Amino acid sequence: MDLDSGKLASLYRNELLTNVIPFWERHSIDRECGGYFTCLDRAGNVYDTDKFTWLQGRQVWCFSMFHRHLEPRPEWLEIARGGAEFLKKHGRDAEGNWYFSLTRDGRPLIQPYNWFSDAFAAMGFGQYALAAGDEEAKDIALATFANLLRRRECPKGKYTKAYPGTRPLRSMAFPMIMVNLCLELEGILPEDELQRHLDAAIREIMTLHYDPQRRITFDNVAPDGSHVDCFEGRLILPGHGIEAMWFTMDAIRRRGGDASIIDKAVEVILNLVEYGWDEKYGGIVYYRDIQGLPPEKLEWDQKLWWVHVETLVALALSYSMTGRRECRQWYEKVHEYTWQHFPDPAYGEWFGYLNRRGEPHIECKGGKWKGCFHVPRALYRCYREFDKLKEREATSRA
Repeated sequence: MDLDSGKLASLYRNELLTNVIPFWERHSIDRECGGYFTCLDRAGNVYDTDKFTWLQGRQVWCFSMFHRHLEPRPEWLEIARGGAEFLKKHGRDAEGNWYFSLTRDGRPLIQPYNWFSDAFAAMGFGQYALAAGDEEAKDIALATFANLLRRRECPKGKYTKAYPGTRPLRSMAFPMIMVNLCLELEGILPEDELQRHLDAAIREIMTLHYDPQRRITFDNVAPDGSHVDCFEGRLILPGHGIEAMWFTMDAIRRRGGDASIIDKAVEVILNLVEYGWDEKYGGIVYYRDIQGLPPEKLEWDQKLWWVHVETLVALALSYSMTGRRECRQWYEKVHEYTWQHFPDPAYGEWFGYLNRRGEPHIECKGGKWKGCFHVPRALYRCYREFDKLKEREATSRA
């Protein structure tokens, strides 16, 4: 493909504004009870009315962010407000923990075992506070962030299944999300606190979870960073490592820091894309076992939407920041696969789950895990990255 920055910027912006955002505007808004439907079939019909708190928070974030950074459309801020009000009224227990799921009208269904609910509530309320100038939303974001920090050492709290002390593992999920969350709460969190937590999260990822021999990241490691020979310890999620690296690069570009980490992060991205690439059918598999043993996850060879779109962001960012030929080559390869297989020209939005051959495994556009987040965020980020690259190229030619 011809990597024309201007054409790519237009492609991503047009897809976002004409095929993706309108899908969620038309089909996901619950105008009777508030909040959003996320269980949408291929055409956008609601097939389940349960509301999953982390997807509610993510959609609040999306429409708040679009209002602030894409176009200041009043209807987008109103959509964000509807989700924020629903969550504010129904989302938390008496201790301030966010439930995992609710009924359509907001009654608790599943206890607050999943800290991702807290993370994306903080992210959503933080962005909404900035978009709407809402002080109560700011207070909710800060209180939720503080609660999230208290859960750091045992994120699931009393709901954890792990027996204490036998095989302690540290997950990369927490510091990965913390890097992105700190950036999203810029202007909300006190400056010194933001930088302290950001530095600590990047340090944890790039020391404990980074493997200097393989130059990739492991999702689960022992507390000292060593590898544990078990299902979880051998598990490699290319998508998680790639996403963590672009969060880290974004943080260093925006906030400063050790520039050498950029080169290390790009190496991880390139190695994980190559490690996860399916040479027979194309695309990036969901999981791999580092020793090539049978993986625990039966869905290991599926091709998921979020893995591919986050990889596009990472490679676009890597190419924009370094100009490395390998970043461009892998971007072109992943771009071709992603745009061939995931977008749905018939009904809008993108498929989420493909089988190994690249065929839609499930044709829904949303559910318990997929909502209005990864696709629109990635389209926006790629649009902005190629738009900046186009401007730099024009300046260099002048």
